[in-house]
Amino acid sequence: MNNIAVLGTASDVGKSIVATALCRIFSNAGIDVVPFKAQNMSNNSGVTLQGDEMGRAQIVQAQAARVAPHADMNPVLLKPNTDTGAQVVLQGKVCSDRTAREYFGDTTRWASAAFESLDRLAGLHEMIVIEGAGSCAEMNLYDRDFVNFRTARKAGASVILVADIDRGGVFAQVAGTLAVIPPEDRALVKGVVVNRFRGDKSLFEDGVTMLESMTGVPVLGVIPYFRGFSIDAEDAVPLESLVDPKHMPSPDRIGIAAIYFPHISNFTDLSPLEQERSVELHWLHHPKPLDGYRALVLPGSKNVRGDLEWLFSMGWRDHIEAFRQSGGVILGICGGYQMLGESIEDPYGVEGDPGISRALGMLPVETVLEREKRLSNSRGTLAGTAVAVSGYEIHMGRSSGCGERWSTLIDVSHRNNLPDADADGMVSGDGRVMGSYFHGFFDERGVREWFLRMLDSRYRPSVAEAGREGDVFDRLAAHFEANLDIDALFRIAGIERENS
Repeated sequence: MNNIAVLGTASDVGKSIVATALCRIFSNAGIDVVPFKAQNMSNNSGVTLQGDEMGRAQIVQAQAARVAPHADMNPVLLKPNTDTGAQVVLQGKVCSDRTAREYFGDTTRWASAAFESLDRLAGLHEMIVIEGAGSCAEMNLYDRDFVNFRTARKAGASVILVADIDRGGVFAQVAGTLAVIPPEDRALVKGVVVNRFRGDKSLFEDGVTMLESMTGVPVLGVIPYFRGFSIDAEDAVPLESLVDPKHMPSPDRIGIAAIYFPHISNFTDLSPLEQERSVELHWLHHPKPLDGYRALVLPGSKNVRGDLEWLFSMGWRDHIEAFRQSGGVILGICGGYQMLGESIEDPYGVEGDPGISRALGMLPVETVLEREKRLSNSRGTLAGTAVAVSGYEIHMGRSSGCGERWSTLIDVSHRNNLPDADADGMVSGDGRVMGSYFHGFFDERGVREWFLRMLDSRYRPSVAEAGREGDVFDRLAAHFEANLDIDALFRIAGIERENS
């Protein structure tokens, strides 16, 4: 049985989606398969049951493979905290801060840790589906790139090259990539997947023939754009999201605004709301009046004091205060929660120069950034209710109440699968401003219904929405199986299919 490496002609061609689909396809075939990505650069991370941090994309892929997420599936995670620097998370734990020049100057340490994790996975599982990073043909970085072909060689993997036809230039993407990489790596490429096709697929039949003739590599499939599934994006709000739209939300939908910070993290916390048909979510970078929205969300940030300063300098404060006075609901998640408080202190220079920043003052909470990061897979209930909440905590800050007339948001029952009778978050006296450290706050349907009914008492989930959950990976796998040469895929993987 061969491992499979899903490499791309560029960033954001859909490698994560393809790898997720393959994980479920192979799992459905009874294979013990796991995902792996040697290095992620992303502020969208999650926490394993062991209390380790890893990229959200590999967490989703592990779910598709029906295995528990483990930090070995994403041993190197870079979390950008400035324009030129990032926090390095190594095998689930914070290692250090590095500038891009420092990190890429010598990748020996990072590659060694990544391959150590790869070897552990190979010793425990039948197959590994590897996801590459960016373009696999960045020739100026080729000798330092341990995420793409070097990982494929180490794993003895067959490579599937993914190209995005939606962005145009698919022939140049594929032929150009294969033309510039070394012959020994080109020989590893066993198939091409043309992703994100829109329209009548039969019109591209001659294109498939031309691609195969130009490259000598078979096209395994042309995958139509799939709208029924959204994997957590790595490092940017997805292109299909509405950012700074000129229009206001439709009056027959629940309008929610979310501020797009320069150092935004875990924006996928809001993905479940985007999937609700009754919701219209707008990401806002530039300030504007919020009169047409029911709620405002301040998401996480990898540089909280820096993004708070940006918020004030852009002129957001007046709009947020006006929205508060009008009775709008405001929710802060992690860094956004800290910004809603009275102050944020960074005595050790964790995110920049040491100092203290005055915050928005909408919740009576003070935050101090500490050297040790809390990493916790957490669950509980909304305070005073039976509504289940699950999520993960990833934060340097410790927040404490400093006034009266507030209550907690979540009664915490477990952290990292151990009992923990604790509380999380804060709710203002009038119940209109709230904050929590729980990333993934909206993942539970009960929480979404509670929140959306708070915004509009008429809200009811549609039958389609209620039926979408639970089978999403099988639907994704079925979509790919209908558009891939599955027999060829299994041959590449060295698997003899029954009844094939």
